[in-house]
Amino acid sequence: MRNRGPKLGLQGPVVSWQDPWAGEDSDRVMRTGTGVIVPSQDDRPEPKAYVGALKELGAQFYVHHTFPGRDAEPAMLADLAEAGIGIVLGNEYGNINGPWVPGTNRYDVPDDAIRDALRSGRLIGLLYDEPEHLQINAAQYRKDGWYPHWARTDGLTLAEAREAVAEAVARRVRHVEALAREEGSGNGRVPLISEHVFPVSFHTYARAGMAVCPKVMKESFQPLQLATALGAAVQYGRDFWICADLWGPDTGPWFTRFHGFPGHSPEEFDSALKMAYFMAPSHLFTENIDCLLRFRGGTFEKTVFGEVWEAFVRGFVPEHPIAWRYGDASPDILVIHSDDSNYGQNERLFGNRHPVGEEHSRSIFEIWHLLSRGALPAHGSCMHIPGFAFPRHVLRKAKRVEDYPLENGFDFAGNAPIHPLFCPMNNVLVMDAYAGGREMGDPGLILVGGSSVSASALDGAWKRAESGATVVIGGWLIPGDAPERMRTSRRTDAGGRWIVTGSFLSDEAREAADPFLGDGSLWRQRFGAHEVRIAPRDKQGFTLDFEVRPV
Repeated sequence: MRNRGPKLGLQGPVVSWQDPWAGEDSDRVMRTGTGVIVPSQDDRPEPKAYVGALKELGAQFYVHHTFPGRDAEPAMLADLAEAGIGIVLGNEYGNINGPWVPGTNRYDVPDDAIRDALRSGRLIGLLYDEPEHLQINAAQYRKDGWYPHWARTDGLTLAEAREAVAEAVARRVRHVEALAREEGSGNGRVPLISEHVFPVSFHTYARAGMAVCPKVMKESFQPLQLATALGAAVQYGRDFWICADLWGPDTGPWFTRFHGFPGHSPEEFDSALKMAYFMAPSHLFTENIDCLLRFRGGTFEKTVFGEVWEAFVRGFVPEHPIAWRYGDASPDILVIHSDDSNYGQNERLFGNRHPVGEEHSRSIFEIWHLLSRGALPAHGSCMHIPGFAFPRHVLRKAKRVEDYPLENGFDFAGNAPIHPLFCPMNNVLVMDAYAGGREMGDPGLILVGGSSVSASALDGAWKRAESGATVVIGGWLIPGDAPERMRTSRRTDAGGRWIVTGSFLSDEAREAADPFLGDGSLWRQRFGAHEVRIAPRDKQGFTLDFEVRPV
C-alpha cells in the first residue's frame, strides 16, 4: 500500500548551537520567546555536517526562521537544495526582535528573500509563528505600543474585528501568490502557514487563504486543538500541517536545554508523533532540533529525543502506512461556532482592548466540557487559564542560563507533570459560523454556539435536524425574525431533535448529547473508511495506544 502519510521535517536550533549559516549573528538576537538572549550551548557545526545530520534524521523539509537582514542565505538555499530538502522560511525571529511591518508587531520575510528561495526550486511554504497569539496579545514582544499582528481592532465590534483581521491576512496571501507567479512558480502556490499555539482563529485565517498548522503537545488539549484545526482545513480546503512542539509546561529527568524545553517526556513525544501522524496531515515537523541532538567534538550525538524521532521515522512510519488524508475527515459530532478568538482570556478578542469579550463567546468552553464528559475545563480551551501551575516555573527559578543544558533534566519533590495527551472525544470536527450545508457532512449531533451564526449555517443545521440529526443551539443565536419552529425545542418529523438552550451545561443539553459522546474511554477520529481509535496507555494519558479500524 502506498503511504499517504505526511512529509516529515525539522525546525532549526534556538539555543543549542549557532545557526550554521548565520554564525555569530545567532547569538546577537533572541531566538526564543523567553525574553532573554540565550547563548549557544554547543559548538557550531559546519553547514555540510549539519545538512548531513538532517538527512540522517530523515528530514524531507527544513523550517528555517530567518535572521532579519539575512533572510535567504545563498549558501543555506544552495546546501538544502543540493541535499533535496524542502525549505520553509519562518518569521519568528523578526516577530521577536523586529523590524516590524509599520503599525504591526509582525515581521514579513522580504520579497527579495522570497524570490531567491523560489529560484532555489525548494521553497514549500512561509511559516507565520503564532499569529493568533500576537494578534490577541499584541504586547508579547513589541513593547513600544499596542500593535496587533494583522490589523488594529480597538473599538470595533467583534464581527468587524474578525473581518479586519481576515482582510489583512488575505492581502498578504495575495501578495505572496503574486510574487510566486512572477517567478514562474506554477499557480502561485507557496502556502502561508498559520502555526497556532492557541486553538482559535484557525477558521478566520483559513478563510483568508492560509494553511493551518496546530501545535501539538505545547500547552494544548490535543483533541480540541486538532478537531478545531482539522475542521478549518476541511471546511475551507486548506493544507493541514502539524507542528510537534517540544516546548511545554513540564519538567523531569530527561535531557533539558532550557526551562520548558523540552517540557514533555520522551515517552509523550513518541506518542505525540504517532498521534499527529495518524491525523494524516500534509506535513509534520518537530520544533526544535536542539532537543534531538548534541554537537560536541565535531560530532552529532542523538539524545533520547533524537532516538525517539529516529525510531518514528525509520521504524514506525514505514511499518504503519496510512491510506487516508486529513481531507477525508467526516464527523459524528459537528461543532459550529463563531471564531471569536477566545481561548479563556475573555478580553482582547482579535486584539480589541475595548470592550471586554462578548459573553456568548464563552459558550465554546461549555461545549468542550460537555463533549469530553467533563475532562476539559468549562472556562477555557488550553492551559493558559486559571487552574494550571506549570512545573517549568520551578525550574526557571532554580537554574541560571549558564547552567544549561541539564544532561539528566530536573526533578523536584512534589513534581507532578500536568500535560497528558489523552482526552475522550467521539469523532468531532469544528467549523465556523460561515459553514454551509455542503461542508457539514452527515453528523448525528450538531452543537451551535459562539457569539453569532450565519444564515447559511443556521439553515444547514435546521435541515440536518429535519433529516434526523440532534441539534443543540444557543437560544441567543436564533434571530428575532426566524420561523416559529426554530424558536423552541422540538422533535422533527424524521425523528431529529432541535434543542434551544441557554447553556450547553443544562440538563436538556446534556441529555440530548449523551447518546453521541461515547463511554469516555476513547478518542475517535474518522477519515472516510478508516477510524483511528486512541486510548490512554498509562493511567493519566501521557502515552497513547492506537488502533485503526475499517468503518
